[in-house]
Amino acid sequence: MMKSILFWLLATAILISAPAAEAQQPGKIFRIGFLDASTVSGSTVVVEPFRQELSKLGWIEGKNIMIEFRFAEGFPERLPELAAELVRLKVDLIVGRSTPLALAAKRATATIPIVMTNAGDPVAAGLVASLARPGGNVTGNSGLSPELGTKRLEVLKDAVPKLVRVGLLLPQGSAVGIDLQLKEIRPAAVALKLKMEEIETPLDAKGLERAFQTAKQKQVGAIMTASTRLFFAERKRIVELAGKYRLPAIYSQKEFVDDGGLMSYGADFDDLYRKAAHYVDKILKGAKPADLPVQQATKFEFVINLKAAKLIGLTLSPEFLSRANRVIK
Repeated sequence: MMKSILFWLLATAILISAPAAEAQQPGKIFRIGFLDASTVSGSTVVVEPFRQELSKLGWIEGKNIMIEFRFAEGFPERLPELAAELVRLKVDLIVGRSTPLALAAKRATATIPIVMTNAGDPVAAGLVASLARPGGNVTGNSGLSPELGTKRLEVLKDAVPKLVRVGLLLPQGSAVGIDLQLKEIRPAAVALKLKMEEIETPLDAKGLERAFQTAKQKQVGAIMTASTRLFFAERKRIVELAGKYRLPAIYSQKEFVDDGGLMSYGADFDDLYRKAAHYVDKILKGAKPADLPVQQATKFEFVINLKAAKLIGLTLSPEFLSRANRVIK
């Protein structure tokens, strides 16, 4: 009798533990799809914190995960096909940085989990039902891109006190993420008594040059770029042109400033990519995106490059410099 009871208890324990063991799937290599509008070289600097954090969480490439990278190389019209390709590969999860990337992934699949690293306003874009209860197959981070455009305008006006006209560089074509930014920036410019010149900017070398020529023709006193991976991929050329045309400029990411740009104000992207890795970790261990609230950015960076200021003949006050998280001398 005692043996029968022991056998029954053992069998019950095995049955109870079976789903957990199946969820862990020891020996399985999970496939993560990574969708990016930029280029391979343009993405290395921001992807590295994501990979490092995954490694800290025990996810090692080649051992228990594979990352399938797909880059649009600056051609956003390629995103739907790249997303569809990842779905055909039957990846276990898709990571997309921005609103357009997450939307492309969501349109390609309603079942594969999707993690946003830095969507602007995921609710307004229709990616999630709400931040607290995403529903569906999408979750991740919101980088507050639309709202931060207003802050960048304010910083730019403080840096250039007599500023009247600002050139806003926009990628050619329309995208949900850009439209949301414009809804915030346009009224902010009016409130700050600034004239906004919206300049559509092709991403080839000649197109970028023409955009800056147009800015000078329109007599803008400073430049601001829309927050998009497309400009991030071309940041070195954009920074060079801002110096060439002696235009103060503010960007959305610190990497522009590290590459010689004047200043940046935006979310800490390294932090957002690390947080995205934690979403991936939870989902691969069995959590559902619908049950994981979207997190908003909490860390922001204001970086100034004094070398760039000197190059264009701009003097920044000590009070202004004291507001920066980091000053490059």
